[in-house]
Amino acid sequence: MDFKGKTAIVTGGSSGIGKATARLLASEEANVFIIARDQQRLDQALEEIREEGTSPDQELRSFAANVVDYGQVEAVLAMIQEAGGGPDILINCAGMVYPGYVEELPLSTFREQMDVNFFGTVHTVKAVLPHMMAQRKGHIVNVSSVGGVAGGFGYTAYGASKFAVCGFTEALRAEMKPYGIKVSLVLPADTDTPQLQQERQIQPLEIKYISAAARPKQLNRPSEFVAHWLTRWLLTDDGKPMSPDRVAAAILKGIQRGDFLVIPDATLRAVFPLRGFFIPLGSWAQDRLTVVARRERGVH
Repeated sequence: MDFKGKTAIVTGGSSGIGKATARLLASEEANVFIIARDQQRLDQALEEIREEGTSPDQELRSFAANVVDYGQVEAVLAMIQEAGGGPDILINCAGMVYPGYVEELPLSTFREQMDVNFFGTVHTVKAVLPHMMAQRKGHIVNVSSVGGVAGGFGYTAYGASKFAVCGFTEALRAEMKPYGIKVSLVLPADTDTPQLQQERQIQPLEIKYISAAARPKQLNRPSEFVAHWLTRWLLTDDGKPMSPDRVAAAILKGIQRGDFLVIPDATLRAVFPLRGFFIPLGSWAQDRLTVVARRERGVH
């Protein structure tokens, strides 16, 4: 796909992966419309996006809306169609994460993450489908997570919502194929976004060790050393989270190639076909590091 002149909608466009993707689309001369809840953050993001614009004819605008509210989504889509025509590309980056021990997480946290991550995705897709199906073309990109294919400690609420996004997107691809509409599913690992920084302030110790965000103070057994380095290798980019720009570049490349599955991290992309082996291996490593964390916490 040549992005020049195409109309792209990016939810969660005020920060993180969404903003990075919007900036990259603007540099490719696309008309970019970003959606998020906070108008002030949208205004700041839009300034950065406009700096990447390369054509005076580009439409680069922001709209404040909560994707959980389908009425707001429909209203924004109507304004976008009036300003830039029907959408050619929809990229769903809006999301939230709140980790914690399952017995401590309130039911409202489960519902909120399902509302934002899953139903927020469904709402925008449902809103753009009439136009795309009538035109018999378009591309829908739903950003899930590695946590949407392999459940992780402390992410019972988040993982459930992202698993739902994966299932929805796989079924959507099959239904949209007869209409010529492409669908992509993005599975990023930890990405260096403001959301990740907030998340790490409340992560249980087990998550910090499993995600390699912190090195355990005591690795007493060879299996514990192996588990630490295995998770570091699988889940981080040389021990660090991925950059949003790298994920954005992978998304645009996936659109251009018409790929269904987009995995920005090279290591995870290489091992994904062998996930039947690596998911149990990851579970083994996760269990070893959980023991380490509980030992340090004095929990038995």
